[in-house]
Amino acid sequence: MAALRAILSRVRCPLRPRPGCAALRPFVSGADFRYIIAEKKGKNSNVGFIQLNRPKALNALCNGLITELNQALEAFEEDPAVGAIVVTGGEKAFAAGADIKEMQNQTFQDCYSGKCLSHWDRLAQAKKPIIAAVNGYALGGGCELAMMCDIIYAGEKAQFAQPEILLGTIPGAGGTQRLTRAVGKSLAMEMILTGDRISAQDAKQAGLVSKIFPVERLVEEAIQCAEKIASNSKIIAAMAKESVNAAFEMTLTEGNKLEKKLFYSTFATVRRPERRDDRVCGKEKGQLQRPVSASTSA
Repeated sequence: MAALRAILSRVRCPLRPRPGCAALRPFVSGADFRYIIAEKKGKNSNVGFIQLNRPKALNALCNGLITELNQALEAFEEDPAVGAIVVTGGEKAFAAGADIKEMQNQTFQDCYSGKCLSHWDRLAQAKKPIIAAVNGYALGGGCELAMMCDIIYAGEKAQFAQPEILLGTIPGAGGTQRLTRAVGKSLAMEMILTGDRISAQDAKQAGLVSKIFPVERLVEEAIQCAEKIASNSKIIAAMAKESVNAAFEMTLTEGNKLEKKLFYSTFATVRRPERRDDRVCGKEKGQLQRPVSASTSA
């Protein structure tokens, strides 16, 4: 018995972080993070809000920031009240790229054995819809971070670029893959081979950005969109997101098969009231089903 107590006491002790790594902290709304601000937004507090907060470094993406971003994201994913998430930066910069100071002395062996940037992918793996609200610079890793989100809203002064070639390297967090899928081969090649920036207007025309807003209205508009998404069924939203994302990974035939399976699955969750829902079909005649309520999470 004494031996068992000794084992349990060791298990309960907090894990010591590796040298150079930020210590993991439990997330609560308004937690005292060092590199981000995380809280709930919206009239019903159903929107997870994450703001990158390294203004002096133009929100350069250091390991500590990515660790805290992942912590907040994990907490919002597990929170049943949250139906969508907004990620933003400051008015001057969404994120100006990876933290060069952390990477400049890394060798091939360091990057390969340490799986450099592998922890950045958590944002792309989230089940809940994520909106990037981009003001100012979204360069390098900042552009890649925005592209990991499901919807990109941009401020009218936003700029996007993959300038890694100017530093003698290439994008390493999905830039060559996601940018090509978003804007096509020609523009992606031009941006990646020259390092040139494109404006919010050009990004919208190319399909990288969904909507453009004045700088001061951007975050508010992103939260409103997130609230609209969060008002729907969380499980149906997750299915819709999975189906759309599959279009980038599968052939048309395979994607259609997955869509059908997910469509059929919704019939296990959708409630069928006797009357039609005017929110869906207005005054038109028909037998459309009522959407699943936002409270349905499974």
